[in-house]
Amino acid sequence: MISSEASRRVTIHDVARSAGVSRQTVSRALNDKAEIDGATKQRVLDAARELGYRPSRFARGLVRQDTTTIGLVIPDLRNPFFTEVAAAALEAARARSWHVVVYDTADSADEELGTLQVIASQVDAVVGYFSQPEDELDRFTRGIPVVLIGREHHTPRFSSIRIAGSEGVAEAISHLVAAGHRRIGMLDHAGRAEPSVRLDWFATAMAAHGLGADAVAGAAQSVDGGAEALEALLRAHPDLTAVFTFNDIIAIGALRAARRLGRAVPADLAVIGFDGLELGTLVHPALSSVALDTRAVGALAIEQAARLLTGATPLTAADLVVRARLLLRESA
Repeated sequence: MISSEASRRVTIHDVARSAGVSRQTVSRALNDKAEIDGATKQRVLDAARELGYRPSRFARGLVRQDTTTIGLVIPDLRNPFFTEVAAAALEAARARSWHVVVYDTADSADEELGTLQVIASQVDAVVGYFSQPEDELDRFTRGIPVVLIGREHHTPRFSSIRIAGSEGVAEAISHLVAAGHRRIGMLDHAGRAEPSVRLDWFATAMAAHGLGADAVAGAAQSVDGGAEALEALLRAHPDLTAVFTFNDIIAIGALRAARRLGRAVPADLAVIGFDGLELGTLVHPALSSVALDTRAVGALAIEQAARLLTGATPLTAADLVVRARLLLRESA
């Protein structure tokens, strides 16, 4: 249970607004730097005392007053997709001489809430993946820019990097249908409160060919999760001849399970993932996938954060879209 005190945590941005100075000036005053005059320093100290501001030990020890710090929130750094996105974001931030703090929430709602409780006192802007409702995000990140990745935003002060995958998924299903497949299943992401948007894309693509999307199983986001899910899906629907998966990691698990079950890929079972990871070239057969430009995802998130921080014109919604396209290799 999150306390009301935590939700009202005072940040350096609150102190800056109250004192009518910049965040850098607040930092200099609190760290007893000589670059500001005594009256300004006292005004900042008074504001901090009145608001009950307590600078985090993390911020005092790691973040210099002249450094812009970005919080990068990633669900699971063991998943190569998120590692690729993080690497692109780090490269873009380094080009600006920015400091980046990476938070791995382990794909856990509790870990994500714990991150939100501390993040605003540590960084100047936040980019990354969140599952929490926007009102919760707003409670903990007031006063700092937030760029969401992979989901739409509705609160005007937020920004989003949107993944447009419907056309790529439609390409994948059309390819399977053209190859003669009629019984096509999907391995979706298990553990969500509601079905994923990728399931919606799959169902829409299937309906366009007059096919039903009834053969769906949830899978944990791991190789083992993909293998277990495919075995369960084939027990329930042994007539399937193709499967589309929520991501490439799940797809690689499906390839492993197909081999264990004696189903040749793609002759007996075609497999198409989603992400387009380089890792897909290292498995046999090489994985076909609905591919995203992971470098563009990370770089766009940092670029938008930079614009929001500096007051420059933000990128428009149309500029913040990364489109997925079918990448055919050997598994379909």
